[in-house]
Order: sequence, then structure tokens, then C-alpha cells
Amino acid sequence: MLEITNLSSGYGDVQVLSGISLTVGEGEVVSLVGANGAGKSTLVRTIMGTLPPREGSIRLDGQDITDLPAHRIARLGIAQVMEGRRLFNHMTVEDNLLIGGDILRDKQRSRENLEWIFYLFPKLEARRRQLARSFSGGEQQMLAIGRALMTSPKLLLLDEPSIGLAPIMVETVFEKLPEINARGITIFLVEQDVHRALNIASRGYVLEHGQIVMSGSGADLLEDDGLRKAYLGI
Repeated sequence: MLEITNLSSGYGDVQVLSGISLTVGEGEVVSLVGANGAGKSTLVRTIMGTLPPREGSIRLDGQDITDLPAHRIARLGIAQVMEGRRLFNHMTVEDNLLIGGDILRDKQRSRENLEWIFYLFPKLEARRRQLARSFSGGEQQMLAIGRALMTSPKLLLLDEPSIGLAPIMVETVFEKLPEINARGITIFLVEQDVHRALNIASRGYVLEHGQIVMSGSGADLLEDDGLRKAYLGI
């Protein structure tokens, strides 16, 4: 579904990513892990068209999206849950979700998605009339994921969903990812919590200093001694 080939990107005179190549197959959960500053969020921004690549290509279902603007990429079926969530805090939970559904231009489908999201995250339905700013960090993350799902994405791109969350809320969010995937949504998870990210993934990639240094099944990567020492402290 997603194919990235020899991708390089950065900011101004600083090159952050160098020669990145990876794939995400339809129906997979694929994790990209790495420490802070490895270039994970830069890759997300480049995929989504908010940061132009310096070289290389990005293809979605065989279509070259390398130079497309972000709004066109979103309409092709990639939904991003941004680091920091970026909600409309002065608006209600329901209005935040409905804004996500606007991209569909299909009221019936939007209503169906809303019902599913309320089933997935019952707390959102119970507090649908409250302002987003009244939510805790974990609740806001649920809302951010729900808003992305309102677009009926082919590919859900999650950028550091565990950041700033209490452990119990991290657990809650990660427990929902297999259920989302079972609905036919491919997931590309970008995360610094290596154990959680690889434990849930069919395949994974390790990013260090802007380059892919390791790849394999989630289980195999978790058994790698070098990775365990570097990221898990064991």
C-alpha cells in the first residue's frame, strides 16, 4: 500500500533523513521505532506532504504522491494522528469528529463512522457535548484517533501516540489498534515506545540518525540483542 524508496528530507541546511526505503502492505500493522531525534516525525511530515522531500519517492497503492499537497494526499486515503493531537479545543467532541468526516462529502458514511467511533471509544459518546479542552491527554488522544478514522482511511498513520499519556491510557489506546486494523485499516505506527510498538506489529523498522538500520518481524526485532540493549535496557 505504501512504498517509500530512497527518501531524503530535512529542514533548511539540515538533512534529517537519508535514503529511507520501507514498505507497508495492505492490512498490515507496521511500526517504525527510534529514539527522540531519530527523524521519525520528519518522515511522517514528508509522507503527508507538509515537508517536501529532497529526493526519492513515495507511492500509495502504486500512485506517486511524492509531490502532492497534503490535502490531496488525505483525500487519497491517508489519515494522520499528529504528535500533540492538534485538536480544536474550543469545539465539542462531536464537532471535532464531524470536521474529520467533512472530507468524505458523504453524510450517511459520516454518520456510520461516527457510530463506530462511539462504539470504539464509549467515553467520547458519553461526553460528546463537552469541549475538547476539558479532556485529559489520553481522552484527547482517543478523540484525535477518532477524528482521523472519520475520514474512512485506507492507511492510518500514528505519530507518537503514547507521548504525554499516563500508562493506563497508553494501554487503552494500544488495545484499540488491533480492532481498528481488523476493520480493514492498515496502520503505520511511528513510536518511541519500542516494546509496545513492536509487540503489536507484524513488521518493524528501526530508525537511527535518519537512516533505517534494522528491519524484520516485530517478534524477531524484540529478540535482537543489540536492539534490546539499546532501547529496552536489557
